[in-house]
Amino acid sequence: MRALLVNENFPFPAILVLRSKGVDVLAVREIMPGASDEAVLAKACETGRWLVTFDRDYGELVFSKKAQPPLAIVYLRQEPIPPTTAAVWVWELLAEPARADGYLVTIGQNAVRRRALPMSAP
Repeated sequence: MRALLVNENFPFPAILVLRSKGVDVLAVREIMPGASDEAVLAKACETGRWLVTFDRDYGELVFSKKAQPPLAIVYLRQEPIPPTTAAVWVWELLAEPARADGYLVTIGQNAVRRRALPMSAP
């Protein structure tokens, strides 16, 4: 099972649900509160974790600004959902990691989209 780095905007109840299922979750709010998007992205890369966020700026960092991508970016759409729904969406994705590895995965209530992440430089 993949390890996760969840951004500060990821609901704490969802973190607790994922941890209760045995998922290795590092929470930015616990280990590096207030960190810049660049620092969060770098942490996901250096720790080999999927980055899970409600912040679409990570796509811009990777695609437009050519920052090194992590294993996957899981972008959850800002929709009115219960806090634990985020855990359900991520848990379902963790069941099939090949659906996320190497992709920016956008998840919303009615759709899942994938866009291949650029290859990082050697």
